[in-house]
Amino acid sequence: MKKIGVLFGMENTFPGALVERINSKEMEGIRAEFVQTGGVASDKPPAYAVIVDRVSHDVPFYRAFLKHAALWGTTVINNPFWWSADDKFFNYSLAAKLGIAVPATVMLPHKSLPNGATDRTMRNLEYPLNWDSIFAHVGFPAFLKPIDGGGWRDVHHVHNREEFFRAYDESRDLCMVLQRAVDFTEYFRCFVVGREKVLIMPYDPRRPHHERYLRDAPPTNRRLLKRLRADALTLCRALGYDFNTVEFAVQDGIPYAIDFMNPAPEADLQTLGADAFEWVVEAVAAFAIKKAKAAPRTPALRGDAFLKGQAEPRPRQARARKKPAPEQVAEPA
Repeated sequence: MKKIGVLFGMENTFPGALVERINSKEMEGIRAEFVQTGGVASDKPPAYAVIVDRVSHDVPFYRAFLKHAALWGTTVINNPFWWSADDKFFNYSLAAKLGIAVPATVMLPHKSLPNGATDRTMRNLEYPLNWDSIFAHVGFPAFLKPIDGGGWRDVHHVHNREEFFRAYDESRDLCMVLQRAVDFTEYFRCFVVGREKVLIMPYDPRRPHHERYLRDAPPTNRRLLKRLRADALTLCRALGYDFNTVEFAVQDGIPYAIDFMNPAPEADLQTLGADAFEWVVEAVAAFAIKKAKAAPRTPALRGDAFLKGQAEPRPRQARARKKPAPEQVAEPA
C-alpha cells in the first residue's frame, strides 16, 4: 500500500478535505492519512510514498524529518531542500532574470547584529550605508519586509525616510528588503499546482483577511489573464515549486510579481470560498496521486540532486541484438 501523508499544523479545513478527496477516489493500492511521526531513526525509511507539507517552515523538527524522508525516496510537496535554501530577495532577482516585471528592490543588512556576531564579524559591510542611493533607487512609498517569512509579519508600509528608519529600527536582527510600492489598480493571487494548473483569483491585500478574495470583481482582460498564467508558471517552474501561490500587482497594465515564495499557501475554505477551495483540493489530490503512482523513486545521492528533487535515472534495458541472417549459399547447379 502506497501512503500519501498530510503534514499540517493549525489549519483545519484543507488537510481533512485533501485526505477525504484522495480516499474517495478509491485508487487501488493508494491511501491518504495524516502523518504520524515520533523519534526518527536515521537508518529507517518513512512509511509514506508522498507527503504534502503544510507546516515545516514553522517547525524545524518537521523540516529535518522531511529531508530524511526525501533521502529515502519519498516525494515531498514541496521539496524541503530547496524550500530551506530559498528567500524572497533571490526570488525577485530570479524573476528579473526571467524577464518578469518586479518593483525596484534592495536587500538591507541586519539593523541589529545576528546572535553571536560582533562588529568584527561585519568588517566587509560598507558603513555607513549610502542611504541616499538606496532611496533614490527604490523611491517612496515602499514596503520594508523580511527576506523570508510570511503572514505579513514584520511588514511595514513606509512613505518617507522618517517612517523607514522608524520601521528599520524595529526590525531587530532580521535581514530585510526595501521594495517600491506598486500603485495597483488590480491585484491577483494565482494558485499553481504541479507546475501546470493555474487558478487566477482577484485579490485585495488591503482588505480584512477574510475579504481579500474578491468574488464580485469585474471581468479581467484576456490578454492580462494570459500573461498572469504564463508568468506564474514560469516562476514556479524555475523555482521548482509544485504547490505555490504567486501574487501580482497591476499598474498601468503591467503585472508586477510581488510575492511568490508561498510553498504552503493558505487554503482555508472560509477564506477561499467554496468554488476555489474545491479547485485547490481536487488539483492537489490529483497531483499527489500522480506522484504516488510513480513511487517508489530512488533519489540521486548528490547535493544538487536533492535541491532539484532528482531521482536516479532508471537503468536502461539492454536491447536484444538481432541475430544475423544466415548466409545464403548458392546451391550447385
